[in-house]
Amino acid sequence: QVQLVESGGGLVQAGGSLRLSCAASGIIFSFNTMAWYRQAPGKQREFAATITSGGSAIYADSVKGRFTISRDSAKNTVYLQMNSLKPEDTAVYYCYVRTAPFDHWGQGTQVTVSS
Repeated sequence: QVQLVESGGGLVQAGGSLRLSCAASGIIFSFNTMAWYRQAPGKQREFAATITSGGSAIYADSVKGRFTISRDSAKNTVYLQMNSLKPEDTAVYYCYVRTAPFDHWGQGTQVTVSS
């Protein structure tokens, strides 16, 4: 059974930083592309960042240059370092992995950025 458990969210002032973590179990972590999505109040869930098994990363334009995704296969954990946070980054952040044909999501962690 695949489980994704996020942590690290919280309240931060604009310009601040947070690091999110997602601990994965039930998958061969080192083989899988991992991703972070986010959902702001009243909006659809949107892609934030993804990292392949080889460590290649892709970012949404809205977070490029401020967020960094990374992974630690020894800990089966993917991270999202978020710097220069803006109020518009306020959202629930979800960890995601696909093990075809299934999509797996974590429970989400709330990030609130105050102005």
